[in-house]
Amino acid sequence: MANAFSKEERVAFEDLLAGFQDALVLSKNVNVYRTDGTMMERARDTIWRPMPYIAQSINSVPGTSIASDYQDMTQLSVPATLGFSKTVPWQMTTLQLRDALQEGRLGDAAKQKLASDINVAVLNVASQQGTLVVDIGAASGTFDDVAACDAIMNEQGVPMEDRTLALSSRDYNGLAGNLAGGTTATLYNGRSFSGDKSNRAFERAYVGTVANFDTFKMDYALRCNANAASITIATNGAQVRYVPQATSTAVGGQINVDNRYQTVTVSSTTGVLAGDMFTVAGIEAVHHITKQSTGQLKTFRVISIDSGTTMTISPPMIGANSSPTDAELQYKNINVASTSATAAITFLNTTATSINPFWHKSSIELLPGRYAVPSDAGAAIMRASTDQGIELVMQKFYDIDSMTIKYRLDTLFGVVCTNPEMAGVLIFNQ
Repeated sequence: MANAFSKEERVAFEDLLAGFQDALVLSKNVNVYRTDGTMMERARDTIWRPMPYIAQSINSVPGTSIASDYQDMTQLSVPATLGFSKTVPWQMTTLQLRDALQEGRLGDAAKQKLASDINVAVLNVASQQGTLVVDIGAASGTFDDVAACDAIMNEQGVPMEDRTLALSSRDYNGLAGNLAGGTTATLYNGRSFSGDKSNRAFERAYVGTVANFDTFKMDYALRCNANAASITIATNGAQVRYVPQATSTAVGGQINVDNRYQTVTVSSTTGVLAGDMFTVAGIEAVHHITKQSTGQLKTFRVISIDSGTTMTISPPMIGANSSPTDAELQYKNINVASTSATAAITFLNTTATSINPFWHKSSIELLPGRYAVPSDAGAAIMRASTDQGIELVMQKFYDIDSMTIKYRLDTLFGVVCTNPEMAGVLIFNQ
């Protein structure tokens, strides 16, 4: 009992947990999948999470046989890992502990940092793996900027509810400034608003809901590089005909397949970097459910550079051409409007700028983890979970030789993008 927490420390931990939960702003806008500790340990902290099914329909007349039209349904999945093990350690001497306020401030700082780590992990996954790209030629400032994000999601069949847009401070304030601009406001078709809408924009740089997105202001944002490379991509039948498959056969038997990525051949990868955004001439996006072409070029992201002429992209190009399989028909995502041996790649991130991610709630999952910390090993242990299942573990240990008390606050979690075609990025000044 020498290392037991005092009543004051327990109260402080409860306050810390409440503040930690309040600070998890962005992580409240993603799905949560609660993992089982024993299962995750046996699976090396990796679990395969399902992607949404997409079904096909046929014409049918009652009394007419459709035996030959029954299709195989292919369930795709993606690997999710408890890849973030975050801790904030600190120590205090018995002299420093005379100021109880100091201890509380350190706990608040630890809570703030861990909450930030989770929010940043969500932002990074959305920013790096979202494949819907909206590039704007000017600075942030009009309703049309956000409406373009709404349009690209609608055109490709992304559900219209539970959408989130996180904007860098400068881009968010550009929208708020336009909304607060009185009679010169153009955010809503030149109309100025009376009451709370304009007042909050003017007083607090607050935007709120715009074009069906819940908007949030970030004090941190990833940045994209400028890319002016002029390259081509092979658009022969095989390259624009990625075939989704749930599993593949290896030496040890069937293994799951991650269908979010495809390796493609290009004329050169010189100057190309992971995270770059591009379109391909003649490759149009389709509505995920109806499979009708949107008439808009499909946007892609570079995931990695593999060689001087190959790179991994997302999403894969599923054209469903030439006697397609059932899986190709279900997950078709492109329409090849023009065919040739090669096609020009146009990079969309022509100027280095902040990345503003947007996503549908179901496209990103947060996986809470759990530490099996022994409670009888000498250190004092307190643990509690937020409503989302994110666990905080606080430990305290006293060193009699140095008269120092060591504290640490820990959390374990994972973040995964289950469908990159339901998340994207908004970039300005391109």
